[in-house]
Amino acid sequence: MTTPALIDIGANLTHDSFDTDRNDVLAAALAVGVDRLIVTGASEAGSTDAAALAHQRPGQLFATAGVHPHHASDWTDTTDAHLRGLLAKPEVVAAGECGLDYFRNYSTHTQQAHAFTRQLELAVESRKPVFLHQRDAHEPFLSLLDPMLPALTRGVAHCFTGRGHELAAYLERDLYIGITGWICDERRGRHLLELVGTIPDDRLMIETDAPYLLPRTLKPRPKSRRNEPRHLIEVLRVVAQARGQSEAHVAQITTANAERFFELPSAKEPDNQNPPSH
Repeated sequence: MTTPALIDIGANLTHDSFDTDRNDVLAAALAVGVDRLIVTGASEAGSTDAAALAHQRPGQLFATAGVHPHHASDWTDTTDAHLRGLLAKPEVVAAGECGLDYFRNYSTHTQQAHAFTRQLELAVESRKPVFLHQRDAHEPFLSLLDPMLPALTRGVAHCFTGRGHELAAYLERDLYIGITGWICDERRGRHLLELVGTIPDDRLMIETDAPYLLPRTLKPRPKSRRNEPRHLIEVLRVVAQARGQSEAHVAQITTANAERFFELPSAKEPDNQNPPSH
């Protein structure tokens, strides 16, 4: 059976848990067909590191540049200028991770709203899509997003874990939906098994959010709790089963959607010209 080409649209590869074996982690992902990854930028420093990592592995790694709502209190004019510079780089393919998180409230609601609004503006300025985060802040999130929607190119609700009314609202706004290993969690993610089937083929993408959200359906269970991009194939399996579609079909549509969303070059062309990075 041919291994399907997959794109992990959200992996925190700059996390220090990968510092000792990052190349091995990427090789393991490539071995199971995860041939391209979007490295998430969630802080000013993290976005710089994500862009640098993507620059080192052109065609395999790409990056986002943004400030997660947890870090919104760190936002300054310097942050603004720095992210603008990163978004000008070809390897940086989206603004964010940005949004609102009222579950943790590591930053005040005012600070979160300011950082979110500025990043939406940067997405408009750079003409790049936006990588969105929302937790326990659905209505305030929409109130800030909605006025910007006409000017934004595209948006993805990254790591969607919400309920049906939230999904309906996002699809109504033509957002893409990113599904993680949360769907594999029998304690918290069972509702997603039904909801994922309502996502249109042309709006679905998959991600690991590594090193977080290790799929609980993996058998045997890994000794380490660290999630890795290679486990995207388990997210694919569970999503395909829940949707009543083949894994090959879900692989094909999610890869095509990610290529379109992030405006990635086709994997087939570079692969014919250059050997894979190791």
